[in-house]
Amino acid sequence: MERRTFLTMLAAGAAVAASGCAPAYSEVAAPVGVDPGGVAPPPPPLPEPPPPLLLPPPPSSARVPVPPGPISAIPGAGNNIALTVDDGASAEVIGAYVQFAKDTGARFTFFVTGVFDGWTTHSAELRPLVESGQIQLASHTWDHPDLTSLTSAGVAEQFARTKTFLSNTFGVDGTPYYRPPFGYRNAAVDAIAADHGYTVPTLWYGSLSDSGLITEEYLLECAHKYFNPQTIVIGHANHLPVTRVYGELVEIIRARNLSMVTLNDVFSLPEAH
Repeated sequence: MERRTFLTMLAAGAAVAASGCAPAYSEVAAPVGVDPGGVAPPPPPLPEPPPPLLLPPPPSSARVPVPPGPISAIPGAGNNIALTVDDGASAEVIGAYVQFAKDTGARFTFFVTGVFDGWTTHSAELRPLVESGQIQLASHTWDHPDLTSLTSAGVAEQFARTKTFLSNTFGVDGTPYYRPPFGYRNAAVDAIAADHGYTVPTLWYGSLSDSGLITEEYLLECAHKYFNPQTIVIGHANHLPVTRVYGELVEIIRARNLSMVTLNDVFSLPEAH
């Protein structure tokens, strides 16, 4: 071998040794996802677990006859809570309640005030839940007046318009339950309501107090106070704070071993003759 060629090869070998690089034929490719320094990137975050499902409603055989007159609680022993949702001034809150129901299996009775367009906005999402019985609809009049201040014709119009709206939009008419706005009712109002099929004035045991805008802290304070067995509690689909505490509401319900129910889940009605 010529001296010049030998020196050239020797110099090349020294350069390889100095660089610390292995010969090309023995190089091992870094695993996919590992940088050349040998440090693996952090794994992608795990998906959020789905919210826990709530207790199922009682069997239909456990239903009790709806008592005469206005109702504000579920008679008898049990661990049921009927969380009823009034008004619907905010389409966003209506949508959030619908998603809450889908995520957790929560069951609600919505007392619909027909004038609010959020009920129409979310009708396609609501209708399957109504048809399955997970969400029940009832009447909270057309535009939320004090019924005791209206003429007989005015009271009749409130019930007739809402009944038509519910039937056309959801395929149910909301009978036999109605909630008088502000709780204001009398014998004359009840009689006109009954003429339209709304024979059960539905009041409440406790409230989330969110018909107007309140803090999330106060809403949860009300939930802790009123989420008890065999109660009818009202909330409102009017303001956003309730949409930010669904997780906490679920925690209270689960911690107290309560089963969310619609009114149809727990009450049986006399058969029509």
